[in-house]
Amino acid sequence: MSFRMKSRVLKKAGAMHLANICVYEGLDIITNKVSAQEQRMCQHHMISFVDPLVTNYTVVDFRNKATALIEDIFARDKIPIVVGGTNYYIEALLWKVLVSTKPQEMDTEKVTDRKVELEKEDGHALHKRLSQVDPEMAAKLHPHDKRKVARSLQVFEETGISHSEFLHRQHSEEGGGPLGGPLKFPNLCILWLHADQTGAPSPAGCKQARSYIVINAGLESAVRPQTRDDEHSSGGIQGPIFKVLDERLDKRVDDMLAAGLLDELRDFHRRYNQKKVAENRQDYQHGIFQSIGFKEFHEYLVTEGKCTPETSNQLLKKGIESLKQVTKRYARKQNRWVKNRFLNRPGPSVPPVYGLEVSDVSKWEESVLEPALEIVQSFIQGHKPLAAPVKMPCNEMENKRSYHMCDLCDRIIIGDREWAAHIKSKSHLHQLKKRRRLDSDAVTAIENQSISPDCDKELKEKGSPEQNEKELKSSV
Repeated sequence: MSFRMKSRVLKKAGAMHLANICVYEGLDIITNKVSAQEQRMCQHHMISFVDPLVTNYTVVDFRNKATALIEDIFARDKIPIVVGGTNYYIEALLWKVLVSTKPQEMDTEKVTDRKVELEKEDGHALHKRLSQVDPEMAAKLHPHDKRKVARSLQVFEETGISHSEFLHRQHSEEGGGPLGGPLKFPNLCILWLHADQTGAPSPAGCKQARSYIVINAGLESAVRPQTRDDEHSSGGIQGPIFKVLDERLDKRVDDMLAAGLLDELRDFHRRYNQKKVAENRQDYQHGIFQSIGFKEFHEYLVTEGKCTPETSNQLLKKGIESLKQVTKRYARKQNRWVKNRFLNRPGPSVPPVYGLEVSDVSKWEESVLEPALEIVQSFIQGHKPLAAPVKMPCNEMENKRSYHMCDLCDRIIIGDREWAAHIKSKSHLHQLKKRRRLDSDAVTAIENQSISPDCDKELKEKGSPEQNEKELKSSV
């Protein structure tokens, strides 16, 4: 969202940043936190309030704090505007999809989260244990998905109720659906900055008591002629648009490097991670250490000053290239999440999603800024916006948690779409061709074995021509 747009909209609003990594202190450049100028213009929440050494701050903690802030903003007769970020956290805030277990105290020295402890165990052993206490959830989760398996076990251990039972209760609530419970805030609007023209027009209106706006902002339209404050955006990316998007994302990384990214990483590594690495306790799966841009430079940071300049320079280039690749993958993941969890979300509790086209940044004013202002203003006043919300066809029959076992590849596949993709994949077709060739060879061998003994027996029974002739003369 541009600075000008925010200045005109946020005067009567309270902004809330919903990128999960931004809750931690430090790494301001790599996490792309909002600037001091933006924070002076409008109070921002959920930024830099968790100690970097805390590794057990969860999405449940995030949701609870953000929900309390939203209620406070409403109480002051302002409009909460959520800008992000991490789509999973947005979904957890808008819909009733999470299961709360017993509260955990945040501890910077000792991890008290049961889920983290479970994740240290073998994935297959965890999955086998889950299949005994919650077979329904175990059938939906891959044994390699250790985080989700551990979470389901944690829910059962701390509540005595299976995770699947909690989800069934949410789905059965009024307004619930296959992906979770009902909306927690009935009157909300989502603005989706995307890089293609998705969906067909359809009417939608929204006239309720309190307004709630979500600016879905990720990486899909990450760079345009604005300041660092504006690099958050999101969107659909298809076909040739990937080239444009990839160039923007590469420039995003280059801009971060120019802004002092390496100095930030060195300082953070020295203060928070160097001792962990020395003791072989580094953890790039939890807390701020899982952020994109830190673990990619691990080799460079731990060997800097301990190797030749040539080697150090090679590791630096490797880290930069890895950061660019991971950023692109994450952008595509954000795009799929918006389509699958927001636009294609089944059930009645689906708020309007208004698309803003950002493919041509030279048309930013007329394509993004002015339409966004009109949508927000109409929404606040209880009028129907001129723009129509994005609509996408939804496959109600698709099961995203179906269980499939591929005996050829010795793999477990979760989800109808994933299974359809797998059976068309090169690896599966290769195994299928290999199996057919082996089966064909086996059939040929069996046929040869079955024919040879019969022929020998028949020849023995008939005897040789000379022997038959002698037997005939003898009989005469």
